[in-house]
Amino acid sequence: MHIITGGTGHVGSALAEALLRAGEKVTIISRSSKNAKEWTNKGAQIAVADIYDTVALHEIFKKGRSIFILNPPADPMTDTPLQERKTAASLVEALKNTNVKKVVVESTLGAQPGYDIGDFGVLYELEQNVATLSYPYSIIRPGYYMSNWDEQLPAIKEIGELLSFFPADLKFPMVAPADIGELAAQLMMNNDTAKLNSIHGPELYSARDVAAAFSKALSKKVEVKVVPKDQWKATFMSIGFSEQGAASYTNMTEISLREFEKTTDTKGYIKGKITLQEHINSLVESH
Repeated sequence: MHIITGGTGHVGSALAEALLRAGEKVTIISRSSKNAKEWTNKGAQIAVADIYDTVALHEIFKKGRSIFILNPPADPMTDTPLQERKTAASLVEALKNTNVKKVVVESTLGAQPGYDIGDFGVLYELEQNVATLSYPYSIIRPGYYMSNWDEQLPAIKEIGELLSFFPADLKFPMVAPADIGELAAQLMMNNDTAKLNSIHGPELYSARDVAAAFSKALSKKVEVKVVPKDQWKATFMSIGFSEQGAASYTNMTEISLREFEKTTDTKGYIKGKITLQEHINSLVESH
């Protein structure tokens, strides 16, 4: 049995679909039974548990041959680094004293030590803590999710404007969640795999490329509006982040920008198959 945390999100859903297509048995952990019928109709099982309930998670994990660990993003109105460290700690504790044969961790390309740096510090610590356990493991460090642009679709339709925290023409690694799910499925089904796996799409893309993809899919002109660095924190707060969360994500964005400015080629990455245009077309068609 393959156990998937975050199984109803972009990556988790893609992973579950990939495993089911391969004829594998899948259990999706969800905090709600809302989507249970949809997944049971596809052949998966649903286990309802709160991520803070370490005991319940442990009981589910004990039934797994492989486990996919995805630490969910915290409510942006909270102290996000604090809350995400709590959920990560619950996941790691729940893994202890199980008979799991493989753990696959969803991390991020920018994972590194630090506290108020968004997901980067939290996921780096999650990587390190899983590595201290006695199980074989693989870590996935994906580039910027193409799906991070999805929530802007209503505004793009209305005013033809794409908001970006990065320079319009800066090309950097982006990847479709479906490609991450396919990679995670391969890692879960095979024991002899690399411990660190970085993945991005078929090529590097910029915010202007994203705008062009939306423009083509919607048959309307879409412009890029770049948020100046001195307005990053205020912008995060304006879209619902707490002050602590906004400060943390501002620091993470600054680190990302520095890393992206140094990324000039695609060497050293696993390449996904889904292009940016294909991802945007699928998004628009589904809405």
